[in-house]
Amino acid sequence: MTSPDPPATASRRPARAVVPEVVNLDQRFDSDALYSLRAALTAHASDLGASPVLVEQLLIMASELATNAVRHGGGAGRLRMWRDHGQLHLQISDRGPGLADPTVGTSPPDRLAIGGRGMWICRQLCDDLVIDTGVGGTTVTAVVRLDGPDGDNGTEPAPPARRPVA
Repeated sequence: MTSPDPPATASRRPARAVVPEVVNLDQRFDSDALYSLRAALTAHASDLGASPVLVEQLLIMASELATNAVRHGGGAGRLRMWRDHGQLHLQISDRGPGLADPTVGTSPPDRLAIGGRGMWICRQLCDDLVIDTGVGGTTVTAVVRLDGPDGDNGTEPAPPARRPVA
């Protein structure tokens, strides 16, 4: 990311992330399927050009978002991932009641709070995070640039280094 505060699109009805007709990974999950979800994400992200460090960051984001979907979004969800113009899009959706605060994670969590760090962590690891929430559920789409000059036309500049997770 290029600034200390990651960009955030969060409102009750933002523009939805456009999902292509064909995605590279489309998997439904519940609490019993999180391990297989992580394994599928690892294999697909590597095949799509993610570096080992980026795969780890995608795993952290997917784990946090999928856990939120299971805990707060009705017990199950759907993960989709695709590559577009040198970026990977990781999307988790659920059919829960929606987020009360779609700007969650835009500020660092209270050091003494128990929990409440997942969305903040995700915002630190991605280049953009779009939250679409309402009474029919929540869809969170994290976008990360692939490392190196890796655009679909081969002309994108290398992205700035992401902040390491400490």
